[in-house]
Amino acid sequence: MDKKQKKSWIQYGIFALVAITLYATGMHTEVIGFAQRGLLATGIMNPNVEKIAEDRNTKSDSKTATAPVPNKADFTLKLIDKDGNITSLEELKGKVIFMNLWATWCPPCIAEMPSIDKLHEEMGDEVAFVMLSLDQDFATAKEFDKRKGYNLPIYAPASNLPAIYDSSAIPTTYVIDADGNLALTHKGMADYSDLEFISFLRSLK
Repeated sequence: MDKKQKKSWIQYGIFALVAITLYATGMHTEVIGFAQRGLLATGIMNPNVEKIAEDRNTKSDSKTATAPVPNKADFTLKLIDKDGNITSLEELKGKVIFMNLWATWCPPCIAEMPSIDKLHEEMGDEVAFVMLSLDQDFATAKEFDKRKGYNLPIYAPASNLPAIYDSSAIPTTYVIDADGNLALTHKGMADYSDLEFISFLRSLK
């Protein structure tokens, strides 16, 4: 075996060892998520809130009987908070709600989490945040939130997801306006700290 070939095998061995270590420790998800943040920075994954806002304005300005009826949110979803208390979306009715379905094993979920944390800091009490963990063990989600220093309002489902929130993909984000209408459904990751998205949320009060 010549020196060049030997060097290549050593490099492959190092890469393989790193990959095995990442998977064994569960850190591969965070590494992939970190890499995907570069894609988020372009903004191409963000929901088109400008169009959604235009459609909402068209509906509200229309006086005809044929105007589309907005989808009503389902508030029957029951939740378990970090402290083990049972609550429900019903208790948040009347507020703008940002609900995100996520899991610690989902790289795109990890990729968008810093932007959600920034959004949470920016919006404060203006918006009710429901970070709905789909991890099999809720303790894993709580530990992740604590380790990252996010302190986000994370929950686990305490009942079956209503059909309107039964997404085939995560992350999926739902935004409910103050009137109880499902204003946005976005499947896939996004940069939610975007100023346009913040303005959109404020328009839903």
